[in-house]
Amino acid sequence: MGRDKVENEDLIKYAWPQDVWFHVDKLSSAHVYIRLPDAIPSWESIPESVLVDCAQLVKSNSIEGNKKDNLTIIYTPADNLKKTGDMAVGQVSFHNDKRVKRIHIAKRENVIVNRLNKTKVERVVDHEQDRIDRIREENAAKRAEAAKKKKADAELAKAREAEKAARSYDALFSEDMEEAAPPTKSVRELEEDFM
Repeated sequence: MGRDKVENEDLIKYAWPQDVWFHVDKLSSAHVYIRLPDAIPSWESIPESVLVDCAQLVKSNSIEGNKKDNLTIIYTPADNLKKTGDMAVGQVSFHNDKRVKRIHIAKRENVIVNRLNKTKVERVVDHEQDRIDRIREENAAKRAEAAKKKKADAELAKAREAEKAARSYDALFSEDMEEAAPPTKSVRELEEDFM
């Protein structure tokens, strides 16, 4: 979560592809991101309880939105955020409005907000280093997957070649010919037989 519009700007710039962005609709608020774990396949399958937690967190960190009831919180994948040079600091729009979902919050739920505040951990983040580390890990995973695929393809090609050789008549005829042909004699043995 960004503390102010400058931090929000960094979060927009350095968001990961698996991040989901939350914001109060049509009011200023903190930008809240969640990073989806591998267990959640897509941003559209985020559990309802997590959506409510994020929405309550966004509402409570909006100066104007915190005082109002019946708010709409919008959320979308971070790669759907669109930032142009003429926008104010921390302001965004969307590449595709169809990828923006909404959740309605009737009122602030202090139980949820207090639980989130008690478990809150603040840390200084080096966004650039995080990005470099993430790219390095993703590239290593891609290389490992490519090596695994190459090995599997080579084993499949070898198995197909062995199956092809087993079905070939060439091997069958050469084995029959060896059995049927008399043993070959050397030139000296032929000369001796001739004399």
